[in-house]
Amino acid sequence: MSSKVVLKVTNISKDFGLTHALKNVSVDIGQGEIIGLIGENGSGKSTLSSIISGVYPASKGTMELDGEPYRPANPMDAQNHGISMIAQEMGTLPGIRVADNIFLGKEQLFVQKGVVNRKKMYAEAKSAMGKIGIENINPEDPITKYSLEERKLIEVVRALYSDPRIFIVDETTTALSQKGRDIIYQVIRKLKEENKTVLFISHDLEELMEVCSKLIVLRDGVFIAELQKEEFLEDRIKELMVGRKLTGDYYRSDYDGSCDEEVVLKGEDIYVGDSVKGVSLELHKGEILGIGGLTDCGMHELGKALFGNIRLLYGQVTLKDGEKITSEKQAIKHRLGYVSKNRDQEALILSASILDNIVLPSLSKLSRGGLISRKSEKEFTNHQVERLSIKCREITQDVRDLSGGNKQKVVFGKWLGNESEIFILDCPTRGIDIGVKAFMYQLMYQLKKEGKSMIMISEELPELIGMSDRILIMKDGKIQKSFERSESLNEAVLIQEMV
Repeated sequence: MSSKVVLKVTNISKDFGLTHALKNVSVDIGQGEIIGLIGENGSGKSTLSSIISGVYPASKGTMELDGEPYRPANPMDAQNHGISMIAQEMGTLPGIRVADNIFLGKEQLFVQKGVVNRKKMYAEAKSAMGKIGIENINPEDPITKYSLEERKLIEVVRALYSDPRIFIVDETTTALSQKGRDIIYQVIRKLKEENKTVLFISHDLEELMEVCSKLIVLRDGVFIAELQKEEFLEDRIKELMVGRKLTGDYYRSDYDGSCDEEVVLKGEDIYVGDSVKGVSLELHKGEILGIGGLTDCGMHELGKALFGNIRLLYGQVTLKDGEKITSEKQAIKHRLGYVSKNRDQEALILSASILDNIVLPSLSKLSRGGLISRKSEKEFTNHQVERLSIKCREITQDVRDLSGGNKQKVVFGKWLGNESEIFILDCPTRGIDIGVKAFMYQLMYQLKKEGKSMIMISEELPELIGMSDRILIMKDGKIQKSFERSESLNEAVLIQEMV
Protein backbone atom coordinates (compact mmCIF):
# COMPACT_ATOMS: atom_id res chain seq x y z
CA MET A 1 0.00 0.00 0.00
CA SER A 2 1.45 3.34 -1.03
CA SER A 3 1.79 6.11 1.56
CA LYS A 4 1.84 9.87 1.31
CA VAL A 5 5.13 11.10 -0.19
CA VAL A 6 6.80 13.46 2.29
CA LEU A 7 10.14 13.82 0.50
CA LYS A 8 10.57 13.68 -3.26
CA VAL A 9 14.11 13.41 -4.64
CA THR A 10 14.38 14.09 -8.39
CA ASN A 11 17.45 13.56 -10.58
CA ILE A 12 19.92 14.25 -7.77
CA SER A 13 23.61 14.13 -8.79
CA LYS A 14 26.70 14.76 -6.70
CA ASP A 15 30.26 15.18 -7.95
CA PHE A 16 33.42 15.26 -5.86
CA GLY A 17 35.97 16.49 -8.35
CA LEU A 18 36.13 13.82 -11.06
CA THR A 19 34.22 11.29 -8.93
CA HIS A 20 30.49 11.00 -9.70
CA ALA A 21 29.08 9.80 -6.37
CA LEU A 22 25.42 10.09 -7.48
CA LYS A 23 24.01 10.15 -11.00
CA ASN A 24 20.42 11.32 -11.55
CA VAL A 25 18.92 9.48 -8.58
CA SER A 26 15.15 9.82 -8.09
CA VAL A 27 13.34 8.31 -5.08
CA ASP A 28 10.12 8.93 -3.15
CA ILE A 29 10.21 8.77 0.65
CA GLY A 30 6.78 7.94 2.07
CA GLN A 31 5.29 8.90 5.44
CA GLY A 32 5.35 6.20 8.12
CA GLU A 33 7.73 3.94 6.18
CA ILE A 34 10.93 2.24 7.30
CA ILE A 35 13.01 2.35 4.13
CA GLY A 36 16.27 0.46 3.80
CA LEU A 37 18.90 2.12 1.62
CA ILE A 38 21.26 -0.58 0.42
CA GLY A 39 24.22 -1.00 -1.91
CA GLU A 40 27.91 -1.84 -1.91
CA ASN A 41 30.50 0.55 -0.49
CA GLY A 42 30.74 3.50 -2.86
CA SER A 43 27.20 3.01 -4.17
CA GLY A 44 26.12 6.49 -3.00
CA LYS A 45 23.98 5.61 0.04
CA SER A 46 25.73 7.92 2.50
CA THR A 47 26.07 10.67 -0.11
CA LEU A 48 22.32 10.67 -0.78
CA SER A 49 21.59 10.69 2.96
CA SER A 50 24.07 13.53 3.48
CA ILE A 51 22.35 15.63 0.80
CA ILE A 52 18.92 15.00 2.35
CA SER A 53 20.25 15.90 5.83
CA GLY A 54 22.05 19.09 4.70
CA VAL A 55 25.67 17.91 5.00
CA TYR A 56 26.33 18.39 1.26
CA PRO A 57 24.53 20.40 -1.40
CA ALA A 58 23.54 18.48 -4.53
CA SER A 59 25.47 19.22 -7.73
CA LYS A 60 22.26 18.84 -9.76
CA GLY A 61 18.63 17.91 -9.19
CA THR A 62 15.85 18.98 -6.84
CA MET A 63 14.09 17.91 -3.64
CA GLU A 64 10.59 18.64 -2.39
CA LEU A 65 9.43 18.36 1.22
CA ASP A 66 5.64 18.23 1.56
CA GLY A 67 5.39 19.54 -1.99
CA GLU A 68 7.58 22.59 -1.30
CA PRO A 69 11.15 23.11 -2.65
CA TYR A 70 13.70 21.80 -0.14
CA ARG A 71 17.41 22.63 -0.26
CA PRO A 72 18.90 22.59 3.27
CA ALA A 73 21.83 24.95 3.83
CA ASN A 74 23.31 22.76 6.61
CA PRO A 75 22.32 19.99 9.07
CA MET A 76 20.77 22.50 11.47
CA ASP A 77 18.56 23.80 8.66
CA ALA A 78 17.55 20.22 7.87
CA GLN A 79 16.70 19.64 11.55
CA ASN A 80 14.53 22.76 11.50
CA HIS A 81 12.67 21.11 8.59
CA GLY A 82 12.22 17.91 10.62
CA ILE A 83 15.08 15.78 9.23
CA SER A 84 17.83 14.37 11.50
CA MET A 85 20.65 11.96 10.73
CA ILE A 86 23.08 9.84 12.73
CA ALA A 87 26.15 9.65 10.51
CA GLN A 88 28.35 6.60 9.96
CA GLU A 89 31.42 8.47 11.22
CA MET A 90 31.80 9.49 14.84
CA GLY A 91 29.72 12.64 15.39
CA THR A 92 30.53 13.64 18.96
CA LEU A 93 33.03 16.36 19.89
CA PRO A 94 35.79 15.12 22.24
CA GLY A 95 36.58 18.22 24.28
CA ILE A 96 33.16 18.74 25.89
CA ARG A 97 30.66 17.02 28.19
CA VAL A 98 27.91 14.57 27.31
CA ALA A 99 25.13 17.16 27.74
CA ASP A 100 26.98 19.70 25.58
CA ASN A 101 27.15 17.10 22.79
CA ILE A 102 23.44 16.37 23.05
CA PHE A 103 22.47 20.04 22.86
CA LEU A 104 25.10 21.19 20.38
CA GLY A 105 23.64 24.24 18.62
CA LYS A 106 20.69 24.34 21.03
CA GLU A 107 22.42 25.92 24.03
CA GLN A 108 20.05 28.89 23.90
CA LEU A 109 17.31 26.63 25.28
CA PHE A 110 19.05 26.79 28.66
CA VAL A 111 20.20 30.41 28.73
CA GLN A 112 18.88 32.45 31.66
CA LYS A 113 20.02 36.05 32.13
CA GLY A 114 22.77 35.53 29.56
CA VAL A 115 24.21 32.42 31.25
CA VAL A 116 23.67 28.72 30.45
CA ASN A 117 21.81 27.05 33.33
CA ARG A 118 23.89 23.88 33.43
CA LYS A 119 21.78 22.22 36.13
CA LYS A 120 18.74 22.52 33.88
CA MET A 121 20.76 21.28 30.87
CA TYR A 122 22.02 18.21 32.77
CA ALA A 123 18.50 17.36 33.98
CA GLU A 124 17.10 17.65 30.44
CA ALA A 125 19.93 15.51 29.03
CA LYS A 126 19.26 12.82 31.65
CA SER A 127 15.55 12.89 30.77
CA ALA A 128 16.26 12.67 27.01
CA MET A 129 18.57 9.67 27.51
CA GLY A 130 16.05 7.99 29.81
CA LYS A 131 13.37 8.15 27.13
CA ILE A 132 15.29 5.64 25.00
CA GLY A 133 16.49 3.49 27.90
CA ILE A 134 19.98 4.91 28.54
CA GLU A 135 20.52 4.95 32.29
CA ASN A 136 24.28 4.40 32.71
CA ILE A 137 25.63 7.65 31.19
CA ASN A 138 26.16 10.76 33.32
CA PRO A 139 25.40 13.97 31.34
CA GLU A 140 28.03 15.84 33.38
CA ASP A 141 30.87 13.52 32.35
CA PRO A 142 33.37 14.36 29.58
CA ILE A 143 32.35 12.52 26.41
CA THR A 144 35.78 10.83 26.20
CA LYS A 145 34.93 8.76 29.28
CA TYR A 146 32.59 6.65 27.19
CA SER A 147 33.09 3.93 24.59
CA LEU A 148 32.44 4.15 20.86
CA GLU A 149 29.07 2.46 21.35
CA GLU A 150 27.99 4.77 24.18
CA ARG A 151 29.00 7.85 22.19
CA LYS A 152 27.01 6.58 19.22
CA LEU A 153 23.93 6.25 21.45
CA ILE A 154 24.50 9.83 22.65
CA GLU A 155 24.30 10.86 18.97
CA VAL A 156 20.96 9.06 18.74
CA VAL A 157 19.65 11.08 21.69
CA ARG A 158 20.83 14.32 20.04
CA ALA A 159 19.19 13.45 16.71
CA LEU A 160 15.88 12.51 18.36
CA TYR A 161 15.72 15.59 20.59
CA SER A 162 14.54 17.74 17.70
CA ASP A 163 11.58 15.33 17.21
CA PRO A 164 12.30 14.56 13.52
CA ARG A 165 9.68 13.52 10.98
CA ILE A 166 12.40 11.80 8.94
CA PHE A 167 15.11 10.00 10.91
CA ILE A 168 18.18 8.78 8.97
CA VAL A 169 20.31 6.01 10.49
CA ASP A 170 23.58 5.62 8.55
CA GLU A 171 25.45 2.41 9.46
CA THR A 172 24.97 3.07 13.17
CA THR A 173 24.15 -0.49 14.19
CA THR A 174 27.56 -1.81 13.06
CA ALA A 175 29.11 0.08 15.99
CA LEU A 176 26.65 -1.32 18.53
CA SER A 177 26.31 -4.47 20.62
CA GLN A 178 22.98 -6.31 20.65
CA LYS A 179 21.80 -4.15 23.57
CA GLY A 180 22.58 -0.99 21.58
CA ARG A 181 20.89 -2.41 18.48
CA ASP A 182 17.80 -3.20 20.53
CA ILE A 183 17.62 0.47 21.58
CA ILE A 184 17.80 1.55 17.90
CA TYR A 185 15.10 -0.98 16.90
CA GLN A 186 12.88 0.25 19.72
CA VAL A 187 13.34 3.86 18.54
CA ILE A 188 12.48 2.85 14.96
CA ARG A 189 9.32 1.00 16.03
CA LYS A 190 8.19 4.00 18.09
CA LEU A 191 8.74 6.40 15.18
CA LYS A 192 6.72 4.13 12.90
CA GLU A 193 3.87 4.04 15.44
CA GLU A 194 3.93 7.85 15.35
CA ASN A 195 3.65 7.71 11.51
CA LYS A 196 7.16 9.10 11.08
CA THR A 197 9.70 7.94 8.50
CA VAL A 198 13.02 6.14 8.97
CA LEU A 199 15.71 5.88 6.29
CA PHE A 200 17.90 2.99 7.41
CA ILE A 201 21.36 2.26 5.95
CA SER A 202 23.04 -1.02 6.86
CA HIS A 203 25.23 -3.72 5.31
CA ASP A 204 23.44 -6.35 7.41
CA LEU A 205 20.95 -7.86 4.95
CA GLU A 206 19.21 -9.93 7.61
CA GLU A 207 18.71 -6.80 9.71
CA LEU A 208 17.32 -4.80 6.78
CA MET A 209 14.95 -7.55 5.69
CA GLU A 210 13.65 -7.86 9.25
CA VAL A 211 13.25 -4.15 10.06
CA CYS A 212 12.33 -2.45 6.76
CA SER A 213 9.07 -2.22 4.82
CA LYS A 214 10.81 -1.23 1.59
CA LEU A 215 14.34 -1.38 0.13
CA ILE A 216 15.96 1.07 -2.29
CA VAL A 217 19.02 -0.37 -4.05
CA LEU A 218 21.85 1.84 -5.36
CA ARG A 219 24.88 0.72 -7.36
CA ASP A 220 27.79 2.95 -8.48
CA GLY A 221 25.76 6.08 -7.70
CA VAL A 222 22.76 4.96 -9.77
CA PHE A 223 19.24 3.98 -8.66
CA ILE A 224 18.81 0.26 -9.43
CA ALA A 225 15.55 -0.93 -7.89
CA GLU A 226 12.87 -0.47 -5.26
CA LEU A 227 11.62 -3.61 -3.52
CA GLN A 228 8.53 -4.03 -1.36
CA LYS A 229 8.53 -6.34 1.70
CA GLU A 230 7.02 -9.25 -0.23
CA GLU A 231 9.86 -9.00 -2.79
CA PHE A 232 12.66 -9.42 -0.22
CA LEU A 233 14.76 -12.38 -1.37
CA GLU A 234 18.36 -12.41 -0.14
CA ASP A 235 19.99 -13.75 -3.31
CA ARG A 236 17.98 -11.34 -5.47
CA ILE A 237 19.00 -8.35 -3.32
CA LYS A 238 22.68 -9.37 -3.48
CA GLU A 239 22.47 -9.68 -7.25
CA LEU A 240 20.97 -6.19 -7.57
CA MET A 241 23.68 -4.75 -5.30
CA VAL A 242 26.71 -6.20 -7.05
CA GLY A 243 25.35 -6.50 -10.61
CA ARG A 244 25.97 -10.22 -10.83
CA LYS A 245 24.76 -13.41 -9.20
CA LEU A 246 26.30 -13.90 -5.75
CA THR A 247 24.68 -16.94 -4.20
CA GLY A 248 25.61 -19.34 -1.44
CA ASP A 249 28.45 -18.94 1.04
CA TYR A 250 31.54 -16.92 0.37
CA TYR A 251 33.46 -18.41 3.29
CA ARG A 252 36.00 -21.25 3.11
CA SER A 253 34.78 -24.50 1.62
CA ASP A 254 37.34 -26.78 3.33
CA TYR A 255 36.83 -28.32 6.78
CA ASP A 256 40.22 -29.83 7.65
CA GLY A 257 41.28 -26.87 9.83
CA SER A 258 44.90 -27.92 9.40
CA CYS A 259 47.83 -25.68 10.19
CA ASP A 260 51.50 -25.99 11.13
CA GLU A 261 52.44 -27.22 14.62
CA GLU A 262 54.82 -24.29 15.04
CA VAL A 263 53.52 -21.74 17.58
CA VAL A 264 54.19 -18.19 16.33
CA LEU A 265 52.48 -16.25 19.15
CA LYS A 266 51.68 -17.23 22.71
CA GLY A 267 49.64 -15.39 25.32
CA GLU A 268 50.20 -16.59 28.89
CA ASP A 269 47.91 -15.81 31.82
CA ILE A 270 46.96 -12.35 30.48
CA TYR A 271 45.14 -9.92 32.75
CA VAL A 272 43.92 -6.50 31.53
CA GLY A 273 41.96 -4.34 34.00
CA ASP A 274 38.58 -5.93 34.74
CA SER A 275 38.11 -7.07 31.15
CA VAL A 276 40.61 -9.93 30.62
CA LYS A 277 41.17 -12.41 33.45
CA GLY A 278 43.90 -15.00 33.01
CA VAL A 279 43.64 -15.76 29.29
CA SER A 280 46.19 -18.11 27.72
CA LEU A 281 46.28 -19.00 24.02
CA GLU A 282 48.55 -20.21 21.24
CA LEU A 283 48.48 -19.17 17.58
CA HIS A 284 50.03 -21.57 15.06
CA LYS A 285 51.72 -20.83 11.75
CA GLY A 286 49.10 -20.74 8.97
CA GLU A 287 46.19 -20.72 11.43
CA ILE A 288 43.07 -18.55 11.52
CA LEU A 289 42.18 -18.50 15.23
CA GLY A 290 38.69 -17.09 15.81
CA ILE A 291 37.73 -15.42 19.08
CA GLY A 292 34.04 -14.75 19.76
CA GLY A 293 31.69 -13.73 22.54
CA LEU A 294 29.36 -10.95 23.59
CA THR A 295 30.67 -7.39 23.11
CA ASP A 296 31.74 -6.94 26.75
CA CYS A 297 33.37 -10.39 27.13
CA GLY A 298 36.90 -8.94 26.92
CA MET A 299 37.81 -10.14 23.40
CA HIS A 300 38.42 -6.65 22.01
CA GLU A 301 40.73 -5.74 24.91
CA LEU A 302 42.54 -9.07 24.45
CA GLY A 303 43.28 -8.17 20.81
CA LYS A 304 44.80 -4.86 21.87
CA ALA A 305 46.84 -6.58 24.57
CA LEU A 306 48.29 -9.09 22.11
CA PHE A 307 49.43 -6.18 19.89
CA GLY A 308 50.99 -4.27 22.79
CA ASN A 309 48.38 -1.51 22.56
CA ILE A 310 47.37 -1.69 26.22
CA ARG A 311 49.39 -2.50 29.33
CA LEU A 312 49.06 -5.93 30.92
CA LEU A 313 48.42 -6.12 34.64
CA TYR A 314 49.90 -9.62 34.57
CA GLY A 315 51.03 -12.21 32.04
CA GLN A 316 53.02 -11.95 28.83
CA VAL A 317 52.84 -12.16 25.04
CA THR A 318 55.75 -13.91 23.33
CA LEU A 319 56.73 -14.74 19.75
CA LYS A 320 58.33 -17.96 18.45
CA ASP A 321 61.84 -16.63 19.07
CA GLY A 322 61.01 -15.81 22.70
CA GLU A 323 60.73 -12.07 22.01
CA LYS A 324 58.15 -10.43 24.32
CA ILE A 325 55.61 -7.96 22.90
CA THR A 326 55.25 -5.00 25.25
CA SER A 327 54.48 -2.15 22.82
CA GLU A 328 52.93 -1.42 19.42
CA LYS A 329 56.31 -0.28 18.09
CA GLN A 330 57.84 -3.63 19.02
CA ALA A 331 54.89 -5.52 17.52
CA ILE A 332 55.23 -3.70 14.19
CA LYS A 333 58.99 -4.30 14.18
CA HIS A 334 58.36 -8.03 14.53
CA ARG A 335 55.83 -8.06 11.67
CA LEU A 336 52.56 -7.97 13.60
CA GLY A 337 49.64 -6.07 12.10
CA TYR A 338 46.51 -4.94 13.93
CA VAL A 339 43.13 -4.07 12.39
CA SER A 340 41.03 -2.19 14.96
CA LYS A 341 37.27 -2.51 15.37
CA ASN A 342 37.21 1.27 15.65
CA ARG A 343 38.63 1.93 12.17
CA ASP A 344 38.27 5.71 11.89
CA GLN A 345 39.59 6.55 15.37
CA GLU A 346 42.30 3.91 15.84
CA ALA A 347 43.38 2.46 12.49
CA LEU A 348 43.50 5.44 10.13
CA ILE A 349 44.49 9.10 10.02
CA LEU A 350 41.41 10.39 8.21
CA SER A 351 42.90 13.80 7.37
CA ALA A 352 45.98 12.16 5.78
CA SER A 353 46.26 10.69 2.29
CA ILE A 354 45.98 7.05 1.24
CA LEU A 355 49.73 7.13 0.60
CA ASP A 356 50.60 8.51 4.03
CA ASN A 357 48.42 5.91 5.77
CA ILE A 358 49.75 2.93 3.83
CA VAL A 359 53.47 3.78 4.15
CA LEU A 360 53.32 4.69 7.86
CA PRO A 361 54.31 1.28 9.35
CA SER A 362 56.94 0.75 6.62
CA LEU A 363 58.91 4.01 6.78
CA SER A 364 62.03 2.33 8.17
CA LYS A 365 61.88 -0.22 5.35
CA LEU A 366 61.58 2.52 2.71
CA SER A 367 64.38 4.61 4.21
CA ARG A 368 67.69 4.78 2.36
CA GLY A 369 70.40 6.46 4.43
CA GLY A 370 67.76 8.19 6.53
CA LEU A 371 65.95 9.58 3.46
CA ILE A 372 62.71 8.40 1.86
CA SER A 373 62.05 9.30 -1.76
CA ARG A 374 58.54 10.27 -2.86
CA LYS A 375 58.95 7.96 -5.84
CA SER A 376 59.50 4.90 -3.62
CA GLU A 377 56.47 5.87 -1.48
CA LYS A 378 54.25 6.16 -4.56
CA GLU A 379 55.44 2.83 -6.01
CA PHE A 380 54.91 1.17 -2.62
CA THR A 381 51.38 2.60 -2.28
CA ASN A 382 50.35 1.92 -5.88
CA HIS A 383 51.30 -1.73 -5.42
CA GLN A 384 48.89 -2.07 -2.48
CA VAL A 385 46.14 -0.07 -4.21
CA GLU A 386 46.34 -2.43 -7.21
CA ARG A 387 46.67 -5.57 -5.07
CA LEU A 388 43.60 -4.71 -2.99
CA SER A 389 41.58 -3.01 -5.77
CA ILE A 390 41.18 0.17 -3.71
CA LYS A 391 38.79 2.52 -5.50
CA CYS A 392 40.16 6.05 -5.38
CA ARG A 393 40.75 9.09 -7.60
CA GLU A 394 44.43 9.22 -6.68
CA ILE A 395 46.68 7.96 -3.90
CA THR A 396 47.12 11.51 -2.57
CA GLN A 397 43.42 11.96 -1.73
CA ASP A 398 42.35 12.00 1.93
CA VAL A 399 41.28 8.67 3.38
CA ARG A 400 38.19 10.38 4.84
CA ASP A 401 36.80 10.63 1.28
CA LEU A 402 36.76 6.84 0.78
CA SER A 403 33.85 4.48 1.37
CA GLY A 404 33.96 2.18 4.41
CA GLY A 405 35.13 -0.84 2.40
CA ASN A 406 37.94 1.06 0.72
CA LYS A 407 39.05 2.52 4.05
CA GLN A 408 39.29 -1.02 5.39
CA LYS A 409 41.38 -2.04 2.39
CA VAL A 410 43.77 0.83 3.20
CA VAL A 411 44.10 -0.56 6.76
CA PHE A 412 44.92 -4.01 5.37
CA GLY A 413 47.30 -2.40 2.86
CA LYS A 414 49.36 -0.89 5.72
CA TRP A 415 50.09 -4.30 7.20
CA LEU A 416 50.46 -6.17 3.91
CA GLY A 417 52.96 -3.53 2.80
CA ASN A 418 54.91 -4.08 6.01
CA GLU A 419 55.06 -7.82 5.17
CA SER A 420 53.28 -8.79 8.39
CA GLU A 421 53.46 -12.46 9.36
CA ILE A 422 50.82 -12.24 12.11
CA PHE A 423 47.54 -10.32 11.80
CA ILE A 424 45.26 -9.45 14.73
CA LEU A 425 41.92 -8.65 13.12
CA ASP A 426 39.23 -7.11 15.33
CA CYS A 427 35.89 -7.18 13.49
CA PRO A 428 37.68 -6.97 10.09
CA THR A 429 34.46 -6.82 8.03
CA ARG A 430 32.47 -4.41 10.24
CA GLY A 431 30.60 -1.85 8.16
CA ILE A 432 31.57 -3.19 4.73
CA ASP A 433 29.33 -4.62 2.03
CA ILE A 434 29.03 -8.21 0.86
CA GLY A 435 31.26 -7.71 -2.19
CA VAL A 436 34.18 -6.35 -0.12
CA LYS A 437 33.50 -8.98 2.56
CA ALA A 438 33.91 -11.72 -0.02
CA PHE A 439 37.17 -10.08 -1.14
CA MET A 440 38.44 -9.92 2.47
CA TYR A 441 37.61 -13.57 3.13
CA GLN A 442 39.44 -14.62 -0.04
CA LEU A 443 42.42 -12.48 1.01
CA MET A 444 42.47 -14.06 4.49
CA TYR A 445 42.37 -17.56 3.04
CA GLN A 446 45.16 -16.70 0.61
CA LEU A 447 47.27 -15.34 3.49
CA LYS A 448 46.65 -18.57 5.42
CA LYS A 449 47.84 -20.64 2.46
CA GLU A 450 50.98 -18.46 2.35
CA GLY A 451 51.69 -19.46 5.96
CA LYS A 452 50.55 -16.20 7.58
CA SER A 453 48.75 -16.45 10.94
CA MET A 454 45.62 -14.60 12.00
CA ILE A 455 43.62 -13.99 15.15
CA MET A 456 40.14 -12.94 14.05
CA ILE A 457 37.98 -11.36 16.76
CA SER A 458 34.39 -11.11 15.58
CA GLU A 459 30.83 -10.51 16.78
CA GLU A 460 29.51 -12.27 13.65
CA LEU A 461 29.11 -15.98 14.31
CA PRO A 462 28.72 -17.03 10.63
CA GLU A 463 32.06 -15.32 9.94
CA LEU A 464 33.78 -17.13 12.83
CA ILE A 465 32.37 -20.51 11.80
CA GLY A 466 33.01 -19.88 8.12
CA MET A 467 36.64 -18.76 8.34
CA SER A 468 38.29 -20.12 11.52
CA ASP A 469 40.44 -23.23 11.96
CA ARG A 470 39.70 -23.03 15.67
CA ILE A 471 37.33 -20.86 17.72
CA LEU A 472 37.78 -19.66 21.32
CA ILE A 473 34.60 -18.41 23.00
CA MET A 474 35.11 -15.83 25.73
CA LYS A 475 32.78 -15.00 28.61
CA ASP A 476 33.39 -12.60 31.52
CA GLY A 477 37.02 -12.07 30.51
CA LYS A 478 37.93 -15.76 30.33
CA ILE A 479 38.14 -18.49 27.68
CA GLN A 480 34.93 -20.44 28.09
CA LYS A 481 35.45 -23.17 25.49
CA SER A 482 37.41 -24.07 22.36
CA PHE A 483 35.93 -25.49 19.14
CA GLU A 484 37.72 -27.15 16.22
CA ARG A 485 36.67 -26.42 12.63
CA SER A 486 33.80 -28.73 11.68
CA GLU A 487 31.03 -28.90 9.12
CA SER A 488 28.57 -29.64 11.95
CA LEU A 489 29.51 -26.61 14.08
CA ASN A 490 26.61 -24.14 14.29
CA GLU A 491 25.68 -20.81 15.88
CA ALA A 492 23.45 -22.36 18.56
CA VAL A 493 26.38 -24.36 19.98
CA LEU A 494 28.56 -21.19 20.22
CA ILE A 495 25.78 -19.03 21.71
CA GLN A 496 25.27 -21.60 24.48
CA GLU A 497 28.82 -20.90 25.67
CA MET A 498 28.57 -17.11 25.28
CA VAL A 499 25.53 -16.35 27.47
